[in-house]
Amino acid sequence: MSDFISQGGFGFFVWGAYGMVALLLVAEIIQLRLWQRTIWTRLGRLMRMRDAGVE
Repeated sequence: MSDFISQGGFGFFVWGAYGMVALLLVAEIIQLRLWQRTIWTRLGRLMRMRDAGVE
């Protein structure tokens, strides 16, 4: 198990790379959800404007 974690002396770089990818994937998911919320808000505003007759 120790050999697996140490990765032949490059464990810090290997596990650091995995950690960075995981962090970036989480950041991407959060950003996409915020972007989706913004789009739904804008669409709702446009639909309310359309229903009110404002162009």
